[in-house]
Amino acid sequence: QVQLVESGGRLVQAGGSLRLSCVFSGRSFNHYGMGWFRQAPGKEREFVATISWSGGSTIYADSVKGRFTISRDNAKNTVYVQMNRLKPEDTAVYYCAADERTYGDRQEFYDYWGQGTQVTVSS
Repeated sequence: QVQLVESGGRLVQAGGSLRLSCVFSGRSFNHYGMGWFRQAPGKEREFVATISWSGGSTIYADSVKGRFTISRDNAKNTVYVQMNRLKPEDTAVYYCAADERTYGDRQEFYDYWGQGTQVTVSS
């Protein structure tokens, strides 16, 4: 069974940076597309970024394009999201997810989800 464990979330000031990590276990990591999603208080969960199994292809939400970078290290079974120039509206619980068929921005296609890590950006 696949398990995903996120880490790295914390309180940060606006304009600051954070790197979130998600460790994958239970199957062959390099067979899975990976994604990051987030859910702010009172809002639905939304897409942030996704990366193909090889790391060669990425897609970003417009709201984070140019500020966030998704990457993966298949030797460490880990996917990252580097978040720069953070804004208060980036405050949310961030989830990583694994897709065993492909990668993309559709939540319903992801097969496994982590428990989330809280990111709070103060103004």
